[in-house]
Amino acid sequence: MEAVSERARALAGALEPVAGQVYFSPECHSAYQKLGFGPSPGDFAGVAGPDGTAYFCSRGSVMGQVPGEVIAAAFGVFNPAVVIPLVRRGWELTDAATICGARDEGGVGQLRRILGEQPDGVERAGELLERAVAPLKPAGKPLYAGLASLGVPADPLGAAWRRADLLREYRGDAHVAAWTAAGLDGTEIGLLTEPYWGLPLRTYIRSRSWSEPDLDAAEGRLTDRGLLAGGTLTEAGASLREEIEAATDAQCSPIVDALGDDLDELLGILRPWGAAIREAKGYPAAGPHDIARRSRP
Repeated sequence: MEAVSERARALAGALEPVAGQVYFSPECHSAYQKLGFGPSPGDFAGVAGPDGTAYFCSRGSVMGQVPGEVIAAAFGVFNPAVVIPLVRRGWELTDAATICGARDEGGVGQLRRILGEQPDGVERAGELLERAVAPLKPAGKPLYAGLASLGVPADPLGAAWRRADLLREYRGDAHVAAWTAAGLDGTEIGLLTEPYWGLPLRTYIRSRSWSEPDLDAAEGRLTDRGLLAGGTLTEAGASLREEIEAATDAQCSPIVDALGDDLDELLGILRPWGAAIREAKGYPAAGPHDIARRSRP
């Protein structure tokens, strides 16, 4: 199982800037503004962050024009009290199909601008990503299933991006399943994750819009369970958080098995793409997978 975890996490890290750049794409932000959404709220070390309403509606649009309650449930870690009214407002501005199309065009548009129409290895990456997605089942994977319903763009770069996004959302869905099965909620998994990554408590989780009373209550519950003590992970807390990550990896074992020895070849294609995307400020210099990797011995 350790070998599966190592390979699953390596792939997730390589996929992240390639798939996740859609949320920082100026092409997307511009398209969403034309639909009536707000502009990027700010420049973070040269990377344009997403407007919250556009983020929830664009990412959620792959599931159709569902209400904010469904989007909050699928994303898992965001405060529904914030998500629900933002999504309601978003659907007053546009419909799911329109913003989903803008998401596709903007995500692939940024990749073309940074990597070119035919980046090195795109055909082979497409073959390997198609193989990686082939054995996956949609049961219990709402965002993955929504993306799978959209079909795959005809051009090689668009197809590679779609399948990278499918794998990213599959792991995200698997992660939600793992931490909910462990009896945690969105505040609790956030508070356990920060020290697991080596971050101070109540730093990264603030991007998920929870209130101080929400976090106070969650920290109290985790302390009562013996998972946190004085704002730091206990041995039991560290063990549970790693078990959750390992359970996520286990759900991704069909991906690792499908790629077999060719996983290293895929990593060799994706990592230079990710480095180029970051160099061009298309994705933050350090994302969640980078923080998590640095925190482990």
